[in-house]
Amino acid sequence: MKIELPNQAYKYVTENSLECDSDTAFVLTTQNKKYLENAKENAAHSIINIEDISSLFGVDKIKIVGITGTNGKTTTASAIYSFLLDLGYKVAMQGTRGLFMNDKVCEGKTLTTPSVLNTYKHIYQAVVAGCEYFIMEVSSHAIAQRRIEGLKFELKVLTNITQDHLDYHKTIEEYIAVKNSFFQDEGKKLINKDEVKAAFNFKNAYTYGIEKPSTYRLMAYSLNDGSSGIIQHFQEIVPFTASLHGFFNLYNLMAAIAATDLITDKSLEEIAEVVDNFAGVSGRMEQVCALPNVIVDFAHTPDGMQQVLNALKEKDLIVVFGAGGDRDKLKRPIMGRIAASLAKKVFITSDNPRSEDPQTIAQEILDGIVDKTNVRVELNRKKAIEMALDSQEDEEVVVILGKGDEAYQLIYEHKLPFDDREIVRELLNI
Repeated sequence: MKIELPNQAYKYVTENSLECDSDTAFVLTTQNKKYLENAKENAAHSIINIEDISSLFGVDKIKIVGITGTNGKTTTASAIYSFLLDLGYKVAMQGTRGLFMNDKVCEGKTLTTPSVLNTYKHIYQAVVAGCEYFIMEVSSHAIAQRRIEGLKFELKVLTNITQDHLDYHKTIEEYIAVKNSFFQDEGKKLINKDEVKAAFNFKNAYTYGIEKPSTYRLMAYSLNDGSSGIIQHFQEIVPFTASLHGFFNLYNLMAAIAATDLITDKSLEEIAEVVDNFAGVSGRMEQVCALPNVIVDFAHTPDGMQQVLNALKEKDLIVVFGAGGDRDKLKRPIMGRIAASLAKKVFITSDNPRSEDPQTIAQEILDGIVDKTNVRVELNRKKAIEMALDSQEDEEVVVILGKGDEAYQLIYEHKLPFDDREIVRELLNI
């Protein structure tokens, strides 16, 4: 990807050595430094360190907020984005769902955190659009691969740390260390105080929590008809209401409220007034149908799955789920155990099997289940959803996990159209 930069000795910059020529400078990053010689061979105009061009992209003209954590990144980022817009600011947001700017979709879904030059390009677009804030999700891969180098964060936020991506990080200890490495500088940071695995530099650190004393503390809460709570920040005590369901979303809301308070001059009371305007994120605890009750959620980790199912624990649940191929295998039996312990009926199916055999993935999920009486395996995901709907009785709730608002299935090298929500609507004729 070449990016045109006006008023420079070169016409374009790129991080791809194959795109270099006499008009194009090669931007050297941690990820591409092994291709430096190739860039020179292709007659790159010049070699530039990523930090040396950050000002050309306006990185110093916008306040960047980075959110990391195993679960909750997208919801927390989206909530901050929503709050800031409602408070009258111009804002951009980059993450799993794409690039959004001033309440408009600018790009579709991409990596949680794109390449560093792609992020710089998005920041440049935001600055040109007059945005004051750039909200971005930061993945563990991006931290490890230094896809955020050269960025100066106004605020860094930690949602939580649970098991994920062990196919890449190899051990849970390495994964935890990578997440925590994001918070070792002296910049402003906001940490989930209830996350026992969090380790951070205490300088300029603020905390939020429900169970432990923290800078922003949830004094009381209710989960009836959405959620509501009373947040305390020193002498300020302010109530809020929200349409989001589930105990885990209280943490996401707390993080978003506290972050907005830390980066703006608005009072906590002003921020609380706009919380209820945030309707949540597509594919996260999304009710596709009320009667029969069908919910779709993106949860694809043991902790994420447990949080969603616990949020619905007063109901009899029918769960449809699988596990992604070519990804962390250790979480599969754990997810099976959680599903069997919290659901009345379980349908194990495929979920982006990629190059793996779906039957093998299903068996590894089954290995975590002792009593398989109410467990069925149907590898055809549409058929599994249909079977779950057919088995639904009375007040039972069908919960379809793993893909959320994804509109495709990854099978080998093929990206096939598949949207859980559309499948449900088709099967129910709604």
